[in-house]
Amino acid sequence: MFASPAFAQATGSGGFGATFGSLVPLLLIFLIMYFIIIRPQQKKAKEHKLMVDALKRGDQVLTQGGIIGKVSKIKDDNEIEVEISANTKVRIVRSTVVNVINKS
Repeated sequence: MFASPAFAQATGSGGFGATFGSLVPLLLIFLIMYFIIIRPQQKKAKEHKLMVDALKRGDQVLTQGGIIGKVSKIKDDNEIEVEISANTKVRIVRSTVVNVINKS
């Protein structure tokens, strides 16, 4: 029958200030993740695409498999032919080129 004072008090809803205050740390975490992880990956992918698009005949390239060779022919948008030794040519996908060692 007798209610204690703790049960009799109404709880506050907090309002806009409490909701906004709980979102601030979440937004800060997202911004930090964007600038540390997402943005550098996008920049690196853009630079790789520009390098692969600029390949031309005579460039010496390094592939993801560790093969070093000279571009002998550009077949189409997605494939190139690389000469790895005298009379030995292999077809590779352009995106597997990691680095251009020497430009022609």
